[in-house]
Amino acid sequence: MIRKLAGLFLLTPFLSARADIADLRWMAGCWSQDGRESGSVEQWTAPAGGTILGMSRIVSGGKTVAFEFLRIVEEEDGWIRLVASPSGQETARFKLVSMSTNEVIFENPDHDFPQRIIYRLDSDSNLVGRIEREVNGTERTADFPMTRTKCGSEDESE
Repeated sequence: MIRKLAGLFLLTPFLSARADIADLRWMAGCWSQDGRESGSVEQWTAPAGGTILGMSRIVSGGKTVAFEFLRIVEEEDGWIRLVASPSGQETARFKLVSMSTNEVIFENPDHDFPQRIIYRLDSDSNLVGRIEREVNGTERTADFPMTRTKCGSEDESE
């Protein structure tokens, strides 16, 4: 009985200190993907109504070669999740596991790749997206550095 109470006591701060989706407003805006062809962007709306909407597009040779529709949503169970629908593939859900003033981490250990999605604001004008997966004890990662850009311009890298 004492163990159960001690365990409940230790979990209480995590259960009562749920994240607030409004604290992710630093993600809002248009971000040009560094080192990619013009038009390769990621865009996030400001939080409203318990959601943040996002989209990503990669352009190569003047054609869209990859895209993704994203949602960060406060769900009925109280958790915040990132819901990703990449290039017409099956939708995947990632639970928020860590959040600070400039970084958010979402995880889904049951997903093939990625299992972890991280966004980190390095400065007001630099955002890094990172995806990770552990394979046989070795971590596979890919970083996506981005620079804030003007939304809706003909050349998204302006």
